[in-house]
Amino acid sequence: MDGVTEREARLRIDSELTMFLPASRRREWQQVRPDGTSTLGHHVESLGVPLTEVGPMTVEGRGVEPSYLLGPGETAHVHPVPRPQALPREPRFLLDVHLGTLARRLRLLGVDTAYHNDMDDPSLVVQANEESRVLLTQDRGLLRRRALWLGAYVRGHRPEDQLRDLLDRFAPPLRPWTRCTACNGELVQVAKQDVEPMLEPGTRRSYDAYGRCASCGQVYWHGAHSRHLEEIIEAARAWTS
Repeated sequence: MDGVTEREARLRIDSELTMFLPASRRREWQQVRPDGTSTLGHHVESLGVPLTEVGPMTVEGRGVEPSYLLGPGETAHVHPVPRPQALPREPRFLLDVHLGTLARRLRLLGVDTAYHNDMDDPSLVVQANEESRVLLTQDRGLLRRRALWLGAYVRGHRPEDQLRDLLDRFAPPLRPWTRCTACNGELVQVAKQDVEPMLEPGTRRSYDAYGRCASCGQVYWHGAHSRHLEEIIEAARAWTS
């Protein structure tokens, strides 16, 4: 790599991660100047890549941790998180305020998904840590908070692209129609007579099978709107098969 001095080191950023680099520096090879105190993880984050998106890192072919002190003349390779990403338990998620549609789709699929449309960043970190939830966001600054136990950057602008990205990265088990899309509570089957006072006359005449959220009491049934929801479920199953 031309232009590297003896006091500098080289980083090779995997092509999957160059999206996080500034447009003017969006290339795989990067030059950094070790100072004896800055870790490899610090150098990577200084370039704009959140460590939540980084997987194995190697220096001269040997695996190293983010705490490694990069020396002059060394070359580090920075790889993305392997997919599916291994977690110590079945993934549970917390989404920031900008991902409401994705939250509802994950709940539709039966994935444990917390979401609030009025929670600030420090509160999100606290809840994610206390409940061992993966914090999902497109805010790189939020992912760089040192207190956060685990987060992930959501790729894509359309909800269907975001959902596909999350299913590919974490491969959560799908249990459609088992969670409330409004509050994330678990759905339980209920007899029609138990919910009849809550139904419109047309609904009572047309449907006999109902579910109710054990947390908020919302009542669900497979109505005319269910076709679109079934299409979301079918697409998700095809992506994960």
